[in-house]
Amino acid sequence: MADDGGGIIKGKIVDADQNPVRGASIGLLETPYATYSDAGGNFEIKGLATGKYVIRVTFVGFKPYDEALQVNSEKVTFVKISLQKEAESLSEVTVVSGINRFNKKETDNVARLPLRNIENPQVYSVIPKEIIAEQVLVDYNSIFKNIPGAAVPVVYNQGRSAMLSRGFTTANFIRNSISGFVYTNIDPANLEVLQAIKGPSGTLFNSGQISFGGLFNRVTKKPLENNKTEIAFTGGSYNLNRLTFDVNRPLTNDKQVLFRINGAVHTEKSFQDQGFSRNIMLAPSFIYKLNDRLDFLLDIEASMYNATSPIRFAPSVTATSVKNIRDLGMDYKRSFLTNSLDYNTQQVNFFGQINYALSGNWKLQTNITRTFSTTKGYVTQLIGVNDSMLRQRAQKENFPYNGVELQQNLIGDFEIGTLRNRIVVGIDYYNQRSDRNTPTVTLPAINFKKPGTAYANFNADKVDSAAARVVPETYATNVSNYSAYVSNVLNITSRFNVMLSLRLDHVDNKGRYDVATAVSTDAFNQAALSPKLGIVYEMIKDKLSLFGNYMNGFDYNAGSDSAGNPFKPQQANQWEIGFKTDLFHHRLTGTISYYDIAVKNILRLAPGGVFNIQDGMQISRGFEAEIIANPVDGLNLITGYTYNDSKLTNAAAHVDGLRPAASGPMHLANFWISYRIVSGKAKGLGAGLGGNYGSASYQTNTHKFKFEIPAYTVFDATAFYDFVKCRVGLKLDNLTNEQYWSFRLAPQMPRRLSANLVFRF
Repeated sequence: MADDGGGIIKGKIVDADQNPVRGASIGLLETPYATYSDAGGNFEIKGLATGKYVIRVTFVGFKPYDEALQVNSEKVTFVKISLQKEAESLSEVTVVSGINRFNKKETDNVARLPLRNIENPQVYSVIPKEIIAEQVLVDYNSIFKNIPGAAVPVVYNQGRSAMLSRGFTTANFIRNSISGFVYTNIDPANLEVLQAIKGPSGTLFNSGQISFGGLFNRVTKKPLENNKTEIAFTGGSYNLNRLTFDVNRPLTNDKQVLFRINGAVHTEKSFQDQGFSRNIMLAPSFIYKLNDRLDFLLDIEASMYNATSPIRFAPSVTATSVKNIRDLGMDYKRSFLTNSLDYNTQQVNFFGQINYALSGNWKLQTNITRTFSTTKGYVTQLIGVNDSMLRQRAQKENFPYNGVELQQNLIGDFEIGTLRNRIVVGIDYYNQRSDRNTPTVTLPAINFKKPGTAYANFNADKVDSAAARVVPETYATNVSNYSAYVSNVLNITSRFNVMLSLRLDHVDNKGRYDVATAVSTDAFNQAALSPKLGIVYEMIKDKLSLFGNYMNGFDYNAGSDSAGNPFKPQQANQWEIGFKTDLFHHRLTGTISYYDIAVKNILRLAPGGVFNIQDGMQISRGFEAEIIANPVDGLNLITGYTYNDSKLTNAAAHVDGLRPAASGPMHLANFWISYRIVSGKAKGLGAGLGGNYGSASYQTNTHKFKFEIPAYTVFDATAFYDFVKCRVGLKLDNLTNEQYWSFRLAPQMPRRLSANLVFRF
């Protein structure tokens, strides 16, 4: 008999050889009930009303399993489930690591192939929505504190952002593995996972939208087959109010048509004396499964964002005797602008995908994306004059971007003799156009330590009056990329595989078209080849692998040398070696590696300063480590450390031999540890603590002038009670109220308390 709490489903999960499967995900469709199998493959779901249920079991490397069950509220229902091996796409596995809640490493986005992390020669990190929810993260940029080596986000005037990867500034222009180019704020409400793919990745991704250090791929939420609704509200310090919702519905009884919509409304005041942000985002998505072989996906993301610019301060390189932002004496909570200097952005991002199974081993995949983003309003900057004076600068911006990308992939998994091949062959077309109309206004200098009444002069009326007398910068751009690529993973043995990849890329850049003069400048056509080699040997099958890779990336250079010869593309070549682990039934996964990146063909001014020459180089070497652990049930840990040594060689005299300022801190570390009670009356009660450290870095680093950004250590904490149908959470960011700055010398959020309430039904 079941206890008084209702019906019970008990069961055991095994593989084809009858071995228990630990950490499998078990859920009842169209209900919030879910659990995981233990070390013996056993599981239990309690508190069920009488009725019919469909149990679903998923686990990485196995086919999903569904079974209909009749449950009686007064009885125990027993079931034994045998899972079958799966050689298909890993991206369809919704829960891949069972008890280890933060381990979502298994994805086919990185290699564009069904390749497990342990057999992939590339290093990457994955931050899932479970971490975002537990840490009560209300903005996109805060997610990056969980990625080793990302550092403090650089937030630009339009709300867009960039982070570090292996010493290179890396923008956020990739969405669902192809172009997501938007020059606006990104809301995290529609985010399933954020992937940080490390190293120059020009072989499989559009090199114009990534960096030599890698890329960040935001993977959005997709429709599911069960009914689901989640509504959440977060309120906190500085007038933070945030409402999000996630509604999923099958639109037909046979579940051939699925619909999901995510959305957010967000308002927040700056912690400074002026400044605000307001955001509305909607993200509907549809899946139409025409039959067992053909399905269509349409994913839309649209938002409107109204905000004031974050501080961007540039110290004087000639008249500043202070060499550290902390010592300069600028008031941390003064913005030096007024709320009338705001801007509005809009973005609409369409993503379409068609999947057609040619056979059990071959698939055609078509990806289509169209992006639009625009900024209209005032963006601001502070220009240092000396140790006590600055000038306020504003651009009255009207700046739309339009982009389109078409991509066709053929993905196969086949054998030649005894050798397994997993291959992707693709072609890609990308076009981006922009138009700009921007007058720039600089106001008279003020004393930033004692500004007096002049402080309020930086307002829309003053800027409009001055802008009316300025000739605006007005131009258009048009860039097209044509690419073809192939990547093959050859299993020489079950433990030893080799990846060989190559991309041919051609860019047609129409240059900068000046509307006033009808003249284009800096137009060029260039081509580049990007190879990739990866080797993996599983020293212990499925548990420990030794890997090495050679990877290439490129970036195009406009212009020509003194003889009129067009410049070659910059080329980045990376060599890397390391280990990956997946131990104790996925309770401990880790990556440790050493990399060496050499970027050649960098432009620099020739002696005399008339022409550019192309013989500069940047070296970026480093060490990375990441651990995701679940030592005991309920206890989860993620931690990372990176060391990066970057240097310019054969560069201009004033920076030759120095670390580029944009490379950020040499040492970065992060951790998050949390514990939740997993059984008993207090089940779901938990707490978490995390921290981030960055060593001192530079905003400017030359032989003549250095301006330092001090080291920082920031701690966050959370407490929560996670029920089946609701969640209550408290979050305290920046426990010690640390003062710290981004690369653009923007002060970061001080201590902030937030409360979060989530309803699920």
